[in-house]
Amino acid sequence: MPVIALGLNHQSAPLDIRERAVIPADDLEAAMARLAALPSLHEAAVLSTCNRLEVYAVVDDAQQGDAIQQWLEQERDLPTGWMTPHLYRLSGPDAVHHLLRVAAGLDSLVLGEPQILGQAKLAYRSAAQAGLLGQILDRLFQHAFAVSKRVRHETAIGAHPVSVPYAAVTLARQIFGDLSTLRTLLIGAGEMIELVARHFHEQGMRQITIANRSAAPARTIAAECHGQAIPLEAIADHLPQADIVVACTGSDTPIVSHDIVARALRDRRYQPMFMVDLAVPRDIEPRTEQLRDVYLYTVDDLRDVIDRNIRSRAAAAAEGEALVAEQSARFMDWIHTLAAVESIRHFRHRGERLRDMELARANRELASGQPPEAVLDALARRLTRKLLHAPTIGLRDAARDGEPDTLEKARQTLGLDNDDDRSGS
Repeated sequence: MPVIALGLNHQSAPLDIRERAVIPADDLEAAMARLAALPSLHEAAVLSTCNRLEVYAVVDDAQQGDAIQQWLEQERDLPTGWMTPHLYRLSGPDAVHHLLRVAAGLDSLVLGEPQILGQAKLAYRSAAQAGLLGQILDRLFQHAFAVSKRVRHETAIGAHPVSVPYAAVTLARQIFGDLSTLRTLLIGAGEMIELVARHFHEQGMRQITIANRSAAPARTIAAECHGQAIPLEAIADHLPQADIVVACTGSDTPIVSHDIVARALRDRRYQPMFMVDLAVPRDIEPRTEQLRDVYLYTVDDLRDVIDRNIRSRAAAAAEGEALVAEQSARFMDWIHTLAAVESIRHFRHRGERLRDMELARANRELASGQPPEAVLDALARRLTRKLLHAPTIGLRDAARDGEPDTLEKARQTLGLDNDDDRSGS
């Protein structure tokens, strides 16, 4: 049963495609229940983030990817084949290698960013809850987590604080210079916003407001950066005071509309407003960027800042890639042993069956009064002849068919290159 992966990410699909394809967290449980119903699908996990949507699966046939694509398109109410130009499909070692790179942050928009590991662990837990985690994916994800930890600890890829939130703060610093006197409104209370708040606070910013639907997480982040927490409905009242706005929620529709930003600009007498939308789907209505004094950036607009960070991590990434390649091969070695398990079990069962048959025959011969030495000698000869029959035929066929590699491998497996036959020593 092959392991396959299919999906799209920031390299294969632009933002407007990704935001239509992403599966909201609230819909994931029901979506995975429908995924589990697909025929010939044994295991599956869905990794859904702002920059990627990927399905990892264990199937009877790699062509099962067609059914998984159809499931994805149906879940997002998309036309059949809509994803095809942007979808990548991987199988076997390529799929394994891809997941290890993803978990290690080597396939991220920001090279080496640590958030993806937490998102991969969430995908693992969701698969387990849906009853879609079996022997192969369980071990694959656990292996990916271990490899990610090694890459982070054995290379310098995490030596500098590089992430999408850090890139947003870096861009703000490049535009404004000193951030200490500016006022910031952060919308959301997830990991991205928490990191943005932390980075802004470290840059000396003291006027930070956190707006979120749930009050508790907003208060927690606000306490860490000495800011204030407000309900989501109060955004319009606080927007006129905000020099910088960063949004990242899980909403399906924009939270900040063009109209409330236009009103906020009038109230602040058209002082420029720097806005960053880190969410997919977007939290800030896209046409907001048409307002004259608004500077709106999305995750795709942060590429210049991120590209410079990628160059600074290139050497560490090369070390990480080598480690991932080595560990991908190691996992595939384990996969290959699974294919032999059933054959080994059958081979052992056959040998034990022959042993029992010959032992029963020998006991009958002893009971009939035949000499024990003759019975034991006949038992050994018959059992040896029967056990060696199939391997002997196989060696003869390999030699006759001109398969020297197969013949040599068989000789090594059977220990025929060992001149020391003193098995009793």
